[in-house]
Amino acid sequence: MEFWFADLHTANVKLNVRIERQLFSGESEYQRIDVFDSEEFGRFVSLDGEIVFSEKDEFIYDEMVTHVPMAIHPHVRDVLIIGGGDGGVAKELLQYPSVEHVDVVETDEMFVNVCRQFFPDVACALNDARVKIHFDDGLRFLRNKKERYDLIINDSTDPFGHTEGLFTKEFYGSCYQALKADGMMVYQHGSPFYDEDELACRSMHRKAFRSFPISRVYQAHIPTCPSGYWLFGFASKKYHPLKDFKPEAWDALQIETWYYTTHLHTGAFMLPKYVEDLLEEEEQTK
Repeated sequence: MEFWFADLHTANVKLNVRIERQLFSGESEYQRIDVFDSEEFGRFVSLDGEIVFSEKDEFIYDEMVTHVPMAIHPHVRDVLIIGGGDGGVAKELLQYPSVEHVDVVETDEMFVNVCRQFFPDVACALNDARVKIHFDDGLRFLRNKKERYDLIINDSTDPFGHTEGLFTKEFYGSCYQALKADGMMVYQHGSPFYDEDELACRSMHRKAFRSFPISRVYQAHIPTCPSGYWLFGFASKKYHPLKDFKPEAWDALQIETWYYTTHLHTGAFMLPKYVEDLLEEEEQTK
């Protein structure tokens, strides 16, 4: 008998993955957590029935949300990761000798424990002395922070349920205040392809555009994401993602990657016209 996991991308579209076995299923205070083993994607985690990451393609997301800003800012020392309980983003950050401290703010302690158990090669970064885990709501954690971080990475899940507060106007304003004078933030921007996801993309860009003097969007192709196409938001107080990009300096660091390159960095900001159009429409909205 074959077992399949179905991830509904819309009411009319789903991604089916054949399952070898289920490794974990549990209900935390915030969400249902399942871990499966599959032939195609290896082990993967789903939260409330939606794939969050898999062994096969997690490196794409983690690298693009990390190395793009790290290749722009010349001296990142203090980083805040909101979400990131799997440890993947922290692991990428710790390749940089300049990084001195990483705060990981994760709401769900069960999620962290599950990742430690079933994805130890990724979660190992959470044991590093430079990383401190805070089990807290991200927006609440930010409210009393002033000019503390060089980089904020919003690695939370979708703008619904217990993470909804991380996609509000207040959240972007709190991030701005928590960043140093030359700080920047990167956040998952979702997929713009399906109509029901487009509204969230528009809303996020509108709020970031109004909160930061520099706001851009870039892309990556991630198989387990809706439509296989994913956007990231880049917001900065000072540095532009292309004008202040120093590819030679980043290449000299000899950071190990599987997806990100300095050539890809530039290309990632070259968006399809339909995406450019929807972003420009939100920038012009009063």
